[in-house]
Amino acid sequence: MLAKLYSATVAGITAIPVTIEADVTANKIPSMTIVGLPDSSIKESQSRIEAALGNCGLKLPNERITVNLAPGDIRKEGTGFDLPIALAILQANGFLPAASQERFMVLGELGLDGSLRPIRGALPIAIRARQEGYDGLIVPQQNVHEAAVVNRLKVYGATTLMQVMDFFNGKHTALVPTEIDTRAEFYAHQEQFDLDFADVKGQENVKRAFEVAAAGGHNLIMVGPPGAGKSMMARRLPSILPLLSLAESLETTQIHSVAGQLKGGTGLITERPFRSPHHTVSQVALVGGGANPMPGEISLAHNGVLFLDELPEFQRAALEVLRQPLEDRKITVTRAKYSIEYPCNFMFVASMNPCPCGYYNHPTKRCQCTPGQIHRYLNKISGPLLDRIDIQVEITPLSFDELSRTRPGESSAAIRERVVRARRLQEERYHEHPGIHCNAQMTPALMREFATPAPQDTAMLREAINRLQLSARAYDRILRLARTIADLEGAEQIQTHHLAEAVGYRNLDRESWGE
Repeated sequence: MLAKLYSATVAGITAIPVTIEADVTANKIPSMTIVGLPDSSIKESQSRIEAALGNCGLKLPNERITVNLAPGDIRKEGTGFDLPIALAILQANGFLPAASQERFMVLGELGLDGSLRPIRGALPIAIRARQEGYDGLIVPQQNVHEAAVVNRLKVYGATTLMQVMDFFNGKHTALVPTEIDTRAEFYAHQEQFDLDFADVKGQENVKRAFEVAAAGGHNLIMVGPPGAGKSMMARRLPSILPLLSLAESLETTQIHSVAGQLKGGTGLITERPFRSPHHTVSQVALVGGGANPMPGEISLAHNGVLFLDELPEFQRAALEVLRQPLEDRKITVTRAKYSIEYPCNFMFVASMNPCPCGYYNHPTKRCQCTPGQIHRYLNKISGPLLDRIDIQVEITPLSFDELSRTRPGESSAAIRERVVRARRLQEERYHEHPGIHCNAQMTPALMREFATPAPQDTAMLREAINRLQLSARAYDRILRLARTIADLEGAEQIQTHHLAEAVGYRNLDRESWGE
């Protein structure tokens, strides 16, 4: 007897519908074969299904069972096919009515006792189920909150195989659809930040640099000795960025869903992600891929912040692969068996010591490094990567008077208000240029149109570059930064003091650094 059921697999962050066909044929030698490009985890499902059915008082038929996952030219992976394969076999063996599952998509991993365990990618699968016109989606209970954020789709959470069987056998009370007011839940959890810039004492110039970076979407690197507060401030950057839109939240949640990074009972992600991988992270873990393709850290930071602490300690090869994603804001992972694209539109923030011992330019501690050692240390970061970092700011340790100050600093909410105003100006300015949303993304043509200083300011900028011995690559970065600083003031034209502040954010470009 032939049975048919519906499920899905995930490629990148896109779900692909899969039809599961089960055929039970009389044969003297019982066997079970799964075809349709299954991975090893799907091939292992036979043992889980057999044990789960046995512990539920059922058993596989002593006949030849053939399971086909169609279309057969698309690679399938994951343990989410356990439940639909088991149901298709039960239907083919007469335990379930033939027409009961026609408009339902089913996913779930089976425990040996017949319980259901969570899967990856429930949200993109729910989105595809609605697009394809399915009446409902059945997932493990741990995934129901995640999938139920998709409106106009009945999402059922199940805890056991027997519950799903009862539901398909006509006991409609066995499973009840979960309903969530997506917009209400999303907006109820916004602006709930655990970290705030009000906790940061002193460092006003660095906080200003973070404000400029957030306002223009600029990448930033901090250079300073250990304990100066680099990580502390970086972790507070999401609190001054514009709040996530519902569309951004949905896209971000899909990536974390595919990666299995959502906690049970979690719906939409309401805060901008902050990812801070250790410096031992591999190239694959950073950009994504692997034998079973997964999003990397740069995609998990999509619509948020990627922070690399102690930047020179990272593998050179891992850092170099960041260059294209920083420009294209997407990453294409190509291997022999697959090619997958992940979005990765993130703000890049890094920190590093000024020298191997960490105390170059320290106000009280003496640096033990020679100029050659300092240059070799800085050269661990390639010029092309440094080219993609607009703001380079030095941090010095606080004095005792600044540390003992009890008055809180300016709150993240107050800073974010100014950032949002500047971002709105940029959205209006670039609304006719698809793909350009902030000043950091300006093309040379847009810079000529919107970031050209007056003739007298051009002369001042030329003198500053020559006097400070700034490299040629600093010129465009300074103009982009000056445009953002002007936007924070609401100024239509770039002025002298905007350029002067922007020049101060290019410390690593000075030829005299380390001498």
